[in-house]
Amino acid sequence: MDRPPTAENSYTLLAPGPTTTSNTVRTTIFRDLSPWDDDFLSLVQDIREKLTALAAGAEGYTSVLFQGSGTAILEAVIGSVIPEDGRLLVLANGAYGQRLAQIAGRLKIPCVVAYSGETNTLDMVRLERTLAHDPTISHVAMVHLETATGMLNPVADVGRVVKRHQKTFIVDGVSSLGCVPLDAAQAGVDFLAGVSETGLGGLPGLGFVVARRQALLVTEGRARSLTLDLFDQWQTMEKQWGRWRFTPPTQLVRAFQQAFRELDEETLTARFDRFRRNHNILVGGMTSLSFRPLLPEPLRSPVVTAFHYPEHSAFQFDRFRRELIGRGFVLYPGKVTSAPTFRVGTIGQVDHRVVGHFLGAVEQSMYWMKG
Repeated sequence: MDRPPTAENSYTLLAPGPTTTSNTVRTTIFRDLSPWDDDFLSLVQDIREKLTALAAGAEGYTSVLFQGSGTAILEAVIGSVIPEDGRLLVLANGAYGQRLAQIAGRLKIPCVVAYSGETNTLDMVRLERTLAHDPTISHVAMVHLETATGMLNPVADVGRVVKRHQKTFIVDGVSSLGCVPLDAAQAGVDFLAGVSETGLGGLPGLGFVVARRQALLVTEGRARSLTLDLFDQWQTMEKQWGRWRFTPPTQLVRAFQQAFRELDEETLTARFDRFRRNHNILVGGMTSLSFRPLLPEPLRSPVVTAFHYPEHSAFQFDRFRRELIGRGFVLYPGKVTSAPTFRVGTIGQVDHRVVGHFLGAVEQSMYWMKG
């Protein structure tokens, strides 16, 4: 992982996704595959089994692959599982929670948003009160890891309340699965959306849904889209041994298989530990350079950290970002409205040595502020 930029890999992506991937994952795309051949179909089935085991680890769950971004996968879930007479409650404390409500609005699905604010955890008292007093709510959705701020939300706590009120529970796990521990079965999650390119180490453009089988079976005919019909996609893969309804991204599927091999070699526990170590080194180093984290420590995830701009009149984020790109690192601008921030991711093919190099690059990139 401690490698200098090359022509093939000119910089390290310090982002919650897409992330910097391994050379072995990237090179898998150089082989063409037929979506009808048994070797490809067996590959699909193998990935589905591994996803189900990774995310749920219990009987009664299944998984289905989809083409597209994380938002497309979430649209497939929201647009496919909520009936015409249903109503969605979205728990939100950032831009990606609000995006769930935006998806529902575009699909003309009745939706209530319980917004907690960008720097607060989800309001459990409000959740309990809302579900107790509004029987029209049929589904509850939330983001596990709100990457606008780096906030890690309490899926298991929310799940207990949702299940007590017998509602269907949808979780956006796009940025969390493979990065932090999550057991969908224990948390009572009915539909968990994810992508291949964050903690799992694959390439962008491939997503998936891990679903409780009984919750999925009752969704037949509900989809508001042809291509994003979750039930039909699942049924095709179930009945035709891994086949897709429409042309699959064959190379991305193959890359995902390689990413799973590398996850097995590292182990999930070791990957969690690596990300936590990256995060701790990053926060310590950035704090020493006068960059203050947006969130208090108990609310932060090891995936991405939002930092306030330094209190220096000369600081210009665009120039700072360009300086870092010139030194081989890419970070993300902020996505909060309450304060000027930027975000640094600590996942993907990144370890403590890479974080150390980044901190050195940050210090070098601030030379123009010292004059």
